[in-house]
Amino acid sequence: MARYTPATVPAGDLQAFLSEELSKIAQSTETADAMLMLDPLFAPPKKFREGAIVFAKAPWNPGSGDGVYCFRAGSWRFLG
Repeated sequence: MARYTPATVPAGDLQAFLSEELSKIAQSTETADAMLMLDPLFAPPKKFREGAIVFAKAPWNPGSGDGVYCFRAGSWRFLG
């Protein structure tokens, strides 16, 4: 999904601004990205749920050292 960056709200024509912003949001959710970039996490995330994918980096070690993990069936699974 492409990233949406909001524009500054103008003092004038709010209807045109809102229409353009909603169009940009819709387009960003329909556009696929060629790759996924994960920022390294140095501690477990405070909030996550089943299926979360993270890039763990020391000092956090969910089990197999630095790498990509998926939270599945109640634990972090090393993906590589």
